Amino acid sequence: MSQASLSGMPDVHKAAPESLLVTLTPWEYAAEPGMMIRGWRSRPSGKPILHFMHGNGFCGLTYEPLLRLLAEHYDLFLSDAQGHGDSDAGGSFRGWNATAETAYAAWRHFRADYGAVPALGMGHSFGGVLTTLIAAAHQDAFDQVVALDPVYFTPTMLRALTAYRWLRLRAPNPLAARAENRRDGWDDIAAAREYFEGRGMLKGWRADALDAYIQHALQESEQGLTLKCPPRLEAAVFATFPDRLWPAIKHVRQPMAIIYGESSYPFVVKSAQRAASVNRRVRLQSLPGGHCFMQEDPDAAFAHILALAASAEG
Repeated sequence: MSQASLSGMPDVHKAAPESLLVTLTPWEYAAEPGMMIRGWRSRPSGKPILHFMHGNGFCGLTYEPLLRLLAEHYDLFLSDAQGHGDSDAGGSFRGWNATAETAYAAWRHFRADYGAVPALGMGHSFGGVLTTLIAAAHQDAFDQVVALDPVYFTPTMLRALTAYRWLRLRAPNPLAARAENRRDGWDDIAAAREYFEGRGMLKGWRADALDAYIQHALQESEQGLTLKCPPRLEAAVFATFPDRLWPAIKHVRQPMAIIYGESSYPFVVKSAQRAASVNRRVRLQSLPGGHCFMQEDPDAAFAHILALAASAEG
């Protein structure tokens, strides 16, 4: 590992850049013929590099308030999954494991540009699971892992979902059903903001985090604004699950931290605790807030991420 540290500069109070996008450049990678995945990355500066993956229905830049703070300490590599952000939606969802492998292939393609600096893999929710799958399968991917409220399905949940799959039945899934029927059109930004503010998973978000979602997860259309992530694809992610999840969690060899919201889904809290019991490298941290605690209070999330990264180095 190089002499640079994963936590970068120790002063967590240093002012963040006013605009994250001015420091980033777009990238793309061919996931398969006719389908590109895309994202944003920093120009190499010699700082440690942070690879970030988003939650289902979001994109990397949705987390701009948190990432602006982290950009003072890390170069950023934001990887948007199939159909999220500016990545092509393609046909059917390729699956959790294939999505993780594609993200790793893209990361490997660009990783050398940053030289021999430490790499931190981080992801939220769906992205936390993908980051875990990458870390378990590819020891060279990251030096540390931070999973933010990862949706690790419990073994009981996975057994039930597997049984439904064997029987070729569709498991009852309220999240998938809601995603399929999600509204996908607004006249303008004001209408979109009025609709999303205080609604569903976005409830309690700080104003600038909601602004980032509206700016980066929506796109202009003839009717006004639509979601970048097609509801059918968001529903497909919710309706499926990763293969060999718990063997992967057990197999992570890098120092790993899981930060979960104290008011998150009960299964997320339960599975985070189980992950720490099956892998001694896993450290747990809870923060006030729900599943998207880092959007509710980006400053608190930032401070804890930095502290956990620094403690793992010691």
